[in-house]
Amino acid sequence: MEGIVGVFRELDSTVGAIEAVKKLKAGNIRVYSPAPRHELEHLLHSGPSVVRRYTLIGGLLGATFGYWIPIWISDYWPLVVGGKVVPSWVPYTIISFELMVLIGSLATVLGLFIVSRIPRITMTVGYDERFSDANFGVWVECPPDRQSDVSDALKRHGAVEVRGER
Repeated sequence: MEGIVGVFRELDSTVGAIEAVKKLKAGNIRVYSPAPRHELEHLLHSGPSVVRRYTLIGGLLGATFGYWIPIWISDYWPLVVGGKVVPSWVPYTIISFELMVLIGSLATVLGLFIVSRIPRITMTVGYDERFSDANFGVWVECPPDRQSDVSDALKRHGAVEVRGER
């Protein structure tokens, strides 16, 4: 994965550089920011998070197990009360709800770790320690023949430093 990294001090110059690189259609763009900024989020159009799918699947599994486990147990140890059906679904709704919340929340935390790739064993390409302090960084993954265009666009919009990385 080859590309160009640009270091910026101001948010406005970072936004201008991202818009210029997007017009070039050079490649994938990754932005490093010391704090979340809505300007960058609107520019990158990342879309909704996929963590909600983990929550949905976990909730459905929890509700299913919440009904299935008590009904399965009642088949082995039936407790007939008033001639009613042994595997009745009404009293098991509370158990189902509690397991839906428990497994759904655990699936959400697991999905958060998977999507954000925590723990990160290797350092991200293009990352610099200055991006956690006060500077903004733009990493553009592009082929070698497009690197000069991307480098010029980043410098033109106020990059403090531009360098190629592999």
